Amino acid sequence: MPQGQPSIVPDDGLTTRQRRNRPLVIVHTGVGKGKSTAAFGLALRAWNQGWPIGVFQFVKSAKWKVGEENALRVLGASGEGGSVDWHKMGEGWSWVQRDLQGDNSTNEDKAREGWEQVKRDLAAETYKLYVLDEFAYPLHWGWVDVDEVVDVLSRRPGSQHVVITGRNAPGKLLDVADLVTDMSKVKHPMDAGQKGQRGIEW
Repeated sequence: MPQGQPSIVPDDGLTTRQRRNRPLVIVHTGVGKGKSTAAFGLALRAWNQGWPIGVFQFVKSAKWKVGEENALRVLGASGEGGSVDWHKMGEGWSWVQRDLQGDNSTNEDKAREGWEQVKRDLAAETYKLYVLDEFAYPLHWGWVDVDEVVDVLSRRPGSQHVVITGRNAPGKLLDVADLVTDMSKVKHPMDAGQKGQRGIEW
């Protein structure tokens, strides 16, 4: 593909501009490192274009901190590029009011709450780019219905890009996605007994 030219031009009735600007569903899956890192790299590009960005982290622990969170929050508040909203399942989601001492909701419930908010935002066209970080796990575990996700993503209005990360992304999600990258592992420091380190893993 020299100079970014596609190898084929489909007979789909779309102009080059229409085809080029189609909203994408992107999936980063596989056992290799870099799935979330690549998604947050896309978020940096989206910020530079002035796009509103919604990040939804589908992880269990509020202790899970990624370096990109602080960087993107600072950039989003700078007023120079797009806005950035960051939501974390481990913190109970920012839109859900709970009595923390009496909160017995399960991670499955919290994952479903996150997906319900994503659905509302997609319907309202709140963001131009959605990063659903580690969302493949709730799908793989059956916490969120894959058929419903596929249907919602297929019918989302406007020009909204959605990036989903995580291992074991279901086949039905891969089928509806426009871009799928399977991160494979060739070598990793953990294979030699080395734990994750600052600046590399978080």
